[in-house]
Amino acid sequence: MKLTERIDRIVTSISRKESLIVALSGGLDSSVVAALAHRALGEKALAVTVDSPLTDSGDLRDAVRVAEHIGISHLVLQLNELELPKFRLNPPERCYLCKQYRFARLKELASERGYRDVADGTTLDDLKEHRPGLEAARQLGVYSPLLEGKLTKKGVLSVAEFLGLPLTGKPHNSCLATRVPYGEELTVARLKRIDEAEHYLRNLIKVKNLRLREHGSLARLELDREGIGHLIDEHISHQVVKKLGELGYKYVTVDIEGYRFGSFDE
Repeated sequence: MKLTERIDRIVTSISRKESLIVALSGGLDSSVVAALAHRALGEKALAVTVDSPLTDSGDLRDAVRVAEHIGISHLVLQLNELELPKFRLNPPERCYLCKQYRFARLKELASERGYRDVADGTTLDDLKEHRPGLEAARQLGVYSPLLEGKLTKKGVLSVAEFLGLPLTGKPHNSCLATRVPYGEELTVARLKRIDEAEHYLRNLIKVKNLRLREHGSLARLELDREGIGHLIDEHISHQVVKKLGELGYKYVTVDIEGYRFGSFDE
């Protein structure tokens, strides 16, 4: 099937919803959903971005930027998952608890503002990964047009390039809680520190995939192979140790296995 035909099918499916809130995370998948929803529904589509202690500050900026590029109405919704006692304790089902909370609030918002459905950016590839939040979305009846259209991550990228979206070079990201081992309490200060450290590292090293996994006062860096190579440079490694030391990390180590998705789920 041609790409334009696949896009038309998804747009037709979205148009049947009559009105829609799109959970716009600032990543590529949800950005494509927002663009197609705007094409299908115009002013009857609203993009909503959750701003919470779990939100990477770069993702929030990207969500604002892509919404402006698309021309879709956009709302930033302030939430705080850390107010949930069970979630704050960071159990293995944290993703489920988070998505249950977020999508329930988005469904409430849709009801309050007269929107018929809530959509997310789930793709076919997401079903292959450990994503407990997908079950929460299913239970709450969240609409996943890319999944319905059987789009993979590669297919989403092709659509994004065809639409001329500004985030086509952006790597996959995940919430800041994924940087902390299960069972260790999540706090605002801890998540802010991780966010600041990661953005410093990305600006310094210019690496595509990077995660700072926090183990108490130790920062374990997962990077692409080229990123690991950069850290061998004495000048760069000195800057990294100095900055992360200022943020409170006593030790900085590089994981020679490199970046991989969901390493705490292994």
